[in-house]
Amino acid sequence: MSVQFLQRNFFQRILGLPVTRKPQDPAGWSFSANTLTVDLAKTPELTRPGGAVRFEGKDLPERVLVILGQDNTYRAFRNRCTHMGHRRLDPVPGTDTVQCCSVGKSTYSLEGKNMFGPAPLPITTYPVEIDGETLRVIVKG
Repeated sequence: MSVQFLQRNFFQRILGLPVTRKPQDPAGWSFSANTLTVDLAKTPELTRPGGAVRFEGKDLPERVLVILGQDNTYRAFRNRCTHMGHRRLDPVPGTDTVQCCSVGKSTYSLEGKNMFGPAPLPITTYPVEIDGETLRVIVKG
């Protein structure tokens, strides 16, 4: 499998700026009892394969990246590259991979395994449950 790379400018790579945005509607999610709960009706970013959103704040112990894969399966990751630690991840459009926003371009499979780049460890994946329009991510922070 060949690895594709996100197109980013110099400043995005050096400063570690992710492409994936926070939810448009901050009222569309909450965190309680180790569970990130997302109202999919209020999160249009997750309606198409390849869509993604990053969750931060609201007492969430770790930043979380949620994507809707090309296979229409939701996946969630600890949004932290294992190479540089503070760098965030983004899905690579049209692929089943996520990539670090740094110069090293560490790339991971949707199972969290390192496929390319200097990252020494896999990324953390979280279990996802779907109940109608509600997505739950069990965050072990």
